Amino acid sequence: MSDLLKDIPMPAELRQMSRSEQKSVAKMVRQFLLETVSQTGGHLSSCLGAVELTVALHAVFNTPEDRLIWDVGHQAYPHKILTGRGPLFPRLRIKDGLSGFLKRDESPYDSFGAGHSSTSISAALGMAVAAKLRHKSREVVAIIGDGAMTAGLAYEALNNGGVLDANLLVILNDNEMSISPNVGAVSQYLTRILSGRFYNTVREGAGQALSFVPPLRELAKKAEEGVKGLVTPGTLFEEMGFHYFGPIDGHDLDALIQTLENLKKIRGPRLLHIITKKGKGYAPAEQDPCGYHGVTPFNRMDGKMAKKPASAVSYTQVFGDWLCDKGAAEKHLVAITPAMREGSGLVRFEQLFPDRYFDVGIAEQHAVTFAAGLACDGIHPVVAIYSTFLQRAYDQLLHDVAIQNLPVLFAVDRAGLVGADGATHQGAFDMAYARCIPNLVIMAPKDEQEMRDMLNTGFAYQGPALVRYPRGNGRGLALNKDLSRQVPIGKAEVLREGKELAILAFGTRAAAAMVAGAALDATVVNMRFVKPLDTELLTSLAQSHRAFLTVEEGARMGGAGSAVAEFLLNEGVVRPLRLLGLPDIFIEQGDAGQWLADLGLDAAGIEKSGGELLALLARSPSGA
Repeated sequence: MSDLLKDIPMPAELRQMSRSEQKSVAKMVRQFLLETVSQTGGHLSSCLGAVELTVALHAVFNTPEDRLIWDVGHQAYPHKILTGRGPLFPRLRIKDGLSGFLKRDESPYDSFGAGHSSTSISAALGMAVAAKLRHKSREVVAIIGDGAMTAGLAYEALNNGGVLDANLLVILNDNEMSISPNVGAVSQYLTRILSGRFYNTVREGAGQALSFVPPLRELAKKAEEGVKGLVTPGTLFEEMGFHYFGPIDGHDLDALIQTLENLKKIRGPRLLHIITKKGKGYAPAEQDPCGYHGVTPFNRMDGKMAKKPASAVSYTQVFGDWLCDKGAAEKHLVAITPAMREGSGLVRFEQLFPDRYFDVGIAEQHAVTFAAGLACDGIHPVVAIYSTFLQRAYDQLLHDVAIQNLPVLFAVDRAGLVGADGATHQGAFDMAYARCIPNLVIMAPKDEQEMRDMLNTGFAYQGPALVRYPRGNGRGLALNKDLSRQVPIGKAEVLREGKELAILAFGTRAAAAMVAGAALDATVVNMRFVKPLDTELLTSLAQSHRAFLTVEEGARMGGAGSAVAEFLLNEGVVRPLRLLGLPDIFIEQGDAGQWLADLGLDAAGIEKSGGELLALLARSPSGA
């Protein structure tokens, strides 16, 4: 463990330090951050950009009594280091270790759990109102990036916050990008106009010049309000009821601390705009903040990341390649992403078809309804979205796409366990939350070839279709890229003929099921479709097999196995049936393979469950 830790204080001690000592602390935090994350991997560039801000916040506010609400949590490592969790960093983002995001049960300094963007202002407003109702004198601060300000939720909170007149400080951390480069009018406006500080320089100079001529000063003030709306977002925020301040340099600790001290003396809704640089203090991250947003272990001297030799391409890349191939053949295909260009594999598509690529910002709800509008008028949209991000657009999926039975293809990445990002990003629920929606076809491929074929199937389907696929690499298959290849809708595939026990696998658990099936001499079926089920095959299997075992990398409650159980029950088929899937808990961070083994979803776990069913049958030789 780094020797730096002994010199990094807790917040109470930090508040007693001189300014020069606080600046030294900022340097130590940045150095410790580089030392540890270079070994563990994790979020880097956003954390480096928030070091001075974090030190200033803990130096000025009486944390944890005063509340700091960090949006998303990508920038929270300095906060964790300053709040006593530095010794836990060797186990960052691994099972039973330190979370990469904010967690209320991890530290009293984590006032609100975070993992997805744009929630901070709403949560902070709730805490500010709670303090008022409970007659507590407490400061509440929401820290939100300009990328997160592209989401409607942030503006809903601002709109409500101004009306409630709560004692709330919002810090807008403008670093010119989120994960992918920011898009949208608001982000461009902030960057273009305010980072130059032209308006504030003119405003301050004019105020000093007219200070001795009160009538002219008053006239100038009125004129300023009109001009202000043309050159700054201050009027936007002030019309919402927030007092706007800034922008200031977010790496100038003197300016930050003095400004925050001043803002503590002002009551009501306030918004401070700061300018920071992602990757600050580490040249490779400054030059490539997107590439260093989330890192694997790397060499601090040259910034080169350690890469494991890949025997296969990722499912994300398979999707990106299919999209480019299909886009070349289908002129009405467009791609939509809610600010995840790199993560969803869309970089090459944007380069090839810039007019048919739409990054809508961190606005999942808009992404889905935007796709619905395109589909109404003859365009065929493909929405590339993570499983946990589609959750944020559930009403739009149901109300705007499915009810109208529109041909929108959802390419749902990160379906299943994702590993280090933990509970907020585990794609556990998409099969369960989507399965109940009428008109929607839901597909789960066993491998990357079937994934391509299912994408072709979903694109050809004249209604809404969803293809879910996992994070990580495929099996390394040589792909047939024929764009006419499709999978018959609602038809499963028998992978292995066996006796007594039928193992029904949904998605990439099929490979593990095959290993278990061979050991048990069981029939193994690649179900392919969560909806519609292959009911014809299920009926046939019920006549020739005495027990069923379903396997899925998704929530067991309401998931694909539940669909099988519902069908058998409705048909009056009584057979021993066990559903394997993710249990009724939130799965924390940790290696996905380790979690699958611990939860009985690897080959050994499937074999064990199947063996128990066969043992049950042996005790009841006459069957059900």
